Amino acid sequence: MTPNVASSGPSRRSFLATTAIATAAVAGGIPLLTSCSGGSDGESREGATTGKAADKLLPTFVASTVAKPDIPSKNGSSAGYTGKLELAALVTSVPAKLGTGAPLKVMSPLWGTPPKPGCDYYKAVDAAAGTAVTWQNQDGNTYAQKLGAVLASSSIPDMVVVPNWILDGKIANAVTTKFMDLGPYLQGDKVKKYPNLAAIPSDSWRMGIFGGAVRGIPMPTAPASSITPYYRKDIFEAKGYTVPKSADEFLAWAKDATSAKAKVWACGDMAWISGAVFGAAPDWNFDDKGQLRYGIEWPEYLEALEWTRKLFDAGVVHPDDRARSGDAGQRFTSGQILTWVSDASAWYVKAAEQAAANPEFQIEAMDIFGADGGNPTMYASSPANIWSMIRKGASKETVENALAAADFAAAPYGTKERMLVDYGVEGTHYTVKDGVPVKSDQGNTEVINAWGMLAAPAPYFAHPDLPDIARKQAEYQQRMGAFMKKGATYGMKVIEPSRYANLRSQHEQLQIDFVRGNKKMSDVQAAISTWRSSGGDKLRDWYKELLDKNGSGN
Repeated sequence: MTPNVASSGPSRRSFLATTAIATAAVAGGIPLLTSCSGGSDGESREGATTGKAADKLLPTFVASTVAKPDIPSKNGSSAGYTGKLELAALVTSVPAKLGTGAPLKVMSPLWGTPPKPGCDYYKAVDAAAGTAVTWQNQDGNTYAQKLGAVLASSSIPDMVVVPNWILDGKIANAVTTKFMDLGPYLQGDKVKKYPNLAAIPSDSWRMGIFGGAVRGIPMPTAPASSITPYYRKDIFEAKGYTVPKSADEFLAWAKDATSAKAKVWACGDMAWISGAVFGAAPDWNFDDKGQLRYGIEWPEYLEALEWTRKLFDAGVVHPDDRARSGDAGQRFTSGQILTWVSDASAWYVKAAEQAAANPEFQIEAMDIFGADGGNPTMYASSPANIWSMIRKGASKETVENALAAADFAAAPYGTKERMLVDYGVEGTHYTVKDGVPVKSDQGNTEVINAWGMLAAPAPYFAHPDLPDIARKQAEYQQRMGAFMKKGATYGMKVIEPSRYANLRSQHEQLQIDFVRGNKKMSDVQAAISTWRSSGGDKLRDWYKELLDKNGSGN
């Protein structure tokens, strides 16, 4: 069953690990890890730093005044920019170079082919930021294994990108021992030396507190970002379909729309949004009687599982989704499935991809409905899910160059720095036609997710080539954000005791099997009982003490 929490994208963990996700894809599911203690390395790494104790650690927030958005943030949404791009109107967010040109080694996950060292893109950004970065890009699909090995060694790069979805076990505990407290450089007004870092929302910085200190420079996530059910609007209109507004309506429509003979199925695996449809609470939350429950203990969790199974049993889910094989996104664009669940970025990606190849193609987001046709109950996303961290023992010059790089990467929309990070050099990596930047082959080869992993500005949507998509994305988040609430651990960095590390993975395969008809509900209920007796009840006591001490995130 899907985690019912907003995210910029699906976590790279299985959706079944917990009833709270990640953006995520890129999305915030498993409680992220910090200490409830003060800040000395000798203190416990378990727990969370919250409230006034956390406030004292945070950088001062100074909002950016650059490029006022056309659609301001509302209900926790990302901002939206819908105008054409005017290169002449771009401003500089950092008037003077903050880097000194000292060598800086950065390790980051990367999906795709890494750019060649010393490429034109790397040279251009280094020159503008005053940095000299040596990128140690690693395959994003095996990043957890690589990072684990690096942290266990005595040779750690100066700066390391740490995503939420790998923060389990030894890696989580290593964060406090291997990476430095950034307080001496960023706490309070000290951050004003780095104006773009100062403009990162405080809630996002709060998620960077590990071991009683700010150790992570965050990539902010909009609280209202969510896993999104998309549908083929062009096909819906051609067939005269009405967008479903309840769980029963969706199933009835799905049966009508599916034709295995015509190789058309209503949907892919809808498990990612079933939790939101049924209002399943993520992770740990209090019920109406004040009892603390874990996600799998709520009746809505079981209801969401049963509904997802009904879709599989009815034969409306594509066979490849049942087999968990192939690319569901390609099945969606080819018309083999008419609804598809993905992250917020997929709206633009698919619209841009199909603009020339299939001009009739229309992708639209389906508002998440309550199971009975009423309003859904949704939970806010974690304010950050990816961080860059600086190794302990780094020299003052190394730290300042790392912060200079992060500050450059966090430049807001409408700045020369943001344009350079996202598109490279005009004439080399892109050209602009009618206010729309278009990457060249060299741009597509070199300008990929490297610099963009170090930090990011407050969340926004901006697509000069498809401004209407940016508008729809922002407005969708505003609508869905109106139904979101904060969970009990919202805004907290929680380190669970390592003795409970395996509890979360016990249900993954079972839930996959259940919704596909390979296990019974009695098997799920038995697993919940086993979870309680094998540590779940003790973990509940631990969380209750934590929340009693620190207060609830909501």
